[in-house]
Amino acid sequence: MKFQVVSETFQTIEQTSSRLEMTQLLADLFKKATPDEAEIISYFSLGELYPPYKNLQFNIAEKLMIPVVARLLDIADTQVKVGMRTAGDLGAVVETGMWVQASADLTVSAVYKKLITLEKIEGTGSQEQKADELFTLLGDLDPLSAKYVVRIVLGKLRLGFSDMTLIDALSWMEVGDKSLRKKLEHAYNISVDIGLITKTLKEGGIEAIEKMHISIGIPIRPAAAERLPTAKDIVEKIGNCVAQPKLDGFRLQIHLDKTSAQPKVYFFSRNLKDMSDMFPDLVKPIEALDVDTLICEGEAIGYDPNTDTFLPFQETVKRKRKHGIKEAATEFPLKLFLFDLLYLNGKSLLDDPHEERYTKLKQLVKEDPENPLQFIQEKEITNAKQLEDYFYSLIGEGLEGVVVKRMDAIYQPGKRNFNWIKLKRQEEGSLEDTIDCVILGYYYGSGKRASFGIGAFLIGIFNKKEDRFETVAKVGTGLSDAGWKELREKLDAIAVQQKPRNVECAKELHPDVWTAPEVMCIIRADEITKSPTHTAGKTAQELGFALRFPRFMGYRDDKSPEDATTVSELRDMFKHQKMR
Repeated sequence: MKFQVVSETFQTIEQTSSRLEMTQLLADLFKKATPDEAEIISYFSLGELYPPYKNLQFNIAEKLMIPVVARLLDIADTQVKVGMRTAGDLGAVVETGMWVQASADLTVSAVYKKLITLEKIEGTGSQEQKADELFTLLGDLDPLSAKYVVRIVLGKLRLGFSDMTLIDALSWMEVGDKSLRKKLEHAYNISVDIGLITKTLKEGGIEAIEKMHISIGIPIRPAAAERLPTAKDIVEKIGNCVAQPKLDGFRLQIHLDKTSAQPKVYFFSRNLKDMSDMFPDLVKPIEALDVDTLICEGEAIGYDPNTDTFLPFQETVKRKRKHGIKEAATEFPLKLFLFDLLYLNGKSLLDDPHEERYTKLKQLVKEDPENPLQFIQEKEITNAKQLEDYFYSLIGEGLEGVVVKRMDAIYQPGKRNFNWIKLKRQEEGSLEDTIDCVILGYYYGSGKRASFGIGAFLIGIFNKKEDRFETVAKVGTGLSDAGWKELREKLDAIAVQQKPRNVECAKELHPDVWTAPEVMCIIRADEITKSPTHTAGKTAQELGFALRFPRFMGYRDDKSPEDATTVSELRDMFKHQKMR
């Protein structure tokens, strides 16, 4: 298949607002492709070359791309910059160009190989080499195809849908409707590689998908907890249960394979990024476990051995760095508390009840206070008073709260349900928990903040059913002067010309600058209210939801935008708030 065919489909998708039409366009594209091509197209359509756990890093900024585009179009760099301001991005500038292609139309596979080569260039003189490779590749393409290659390389493809739309498209490709979504989503939940799912379906049909299994080195989509406001609500909901401390650290999924001469250890973040290089001090303790293969989950949290206390998340997060990792391991030592076991010695434990998984996990980790590897303690709960007392004892130790679990619950990857329920400490205001939101744009501001170029920002939550982000508040408090300047820099780097197509926003709330929905933040508010303006949960029959007195509490870099608080979660929080 020619890459131009893919580009033309992407162009059509950009011009439609219908989710169903996008899905069908993708389905038709997959149907025409070979299994290998379909695998590549599934990555391309999300602006990637690999699944999310293989970190894609072209390390090519607009500053490098501008002279490449200028050379391609035979114009000055300044003209390219003017074109960017008019057209919105570099991809749109390239699309206006006219040049004679240096070779025949490149295939999907050929473009993929060239991009892989480009991504792997590093070392002395790499920037010049990348610029030359880019110029050659773009010159081999038609302007429309070059537009999408530029956007992929800059990380700005943003066609307005997520991996769940791709799952639907694969079902449409196979049977002409969404009826296979459940089976496809399950396979994706235990093997988070959309390209592998696509290729497997193309080669072996739904029967091959049903045979897919857990693999060491490919992360499982993590299960998530629901929320309830009180201990009484929780016990009434699930009865006898167990409670584990809720630590404020990095949630990690750990993979271990000791079946070859050199053991392999992987650490994956909550949003499925490979963070293996960031935790060298945890590798040996994991390798010491008496197993052949293992996948488990844990919370890594900074620890001060001098005071025998845990560090706040802001300190723990300093371990998330590319350089000085060994020094950071000394300055910010970690303890890794394992809380679940998903796979052991070649056997999936997902369908085993929590009680059995926890027992097996406990047998693997020897109690040793000097070992950075620990298993999380849990307490059996039979009534609300018992849970409440335990909750307050943990709050007194400086922890966030508890996660309460049904003892007979299986592990359901990618699902948020009442198998797990979190109860967190309350701060000022009647809203019992913080909200994880995505920033959608910002407003210039006035007075003192006019000098910062930003005075407030627009936030949204995720509507999973519609695969889009919906607004819930404008935020203007919670940051220092330096914090506002830092936020402006973050948002300017991902600014877009128009409202992203997967964002639903009333015209009167349109920000001065739209951004791609990428920056995640933590928001605290006094309460959830009904709103005729905000679009979160809004339907023809119902008003939307909004946050009263929202304030910024920090960034949430360990979550992807699709992990934002959902409309259904906010609706439940609104109900609990009314009950109180």
